[in-house]
Amino acid sequence: MQAIKTAISIEKNLFDQAEKIARTMKVSRSKLFVMALQDFIEHQKNKELLAQINAAYADEPDATEQTLRRKARRQHRRIVEGEW
Repeated sequence: MQAIKTAISIEKNLFDQAEKIARTMKVSRSKLFVMALQDFIEHQKNKELLAQINAAYADEPDATEQTLRRKARRQHRRIVEGEW
């Protein structure tokens, strides 16, 4: 994989915290920043996927689906009550 050097500006307090964590984890600051960015990107992808899932289920069921749900609930209730 090709690596690209970049320069970033961050607050000293954040830099100091990153430095401490990198030492504790025994990784370079560059590796720590890469790990943090990868985690952030994955988090963003998960948020987007969740938003898509929520949008897909946000619609109210139409009349046909409501009828099917009622029938399924009645059938399920008869089966469960018959077992007890």
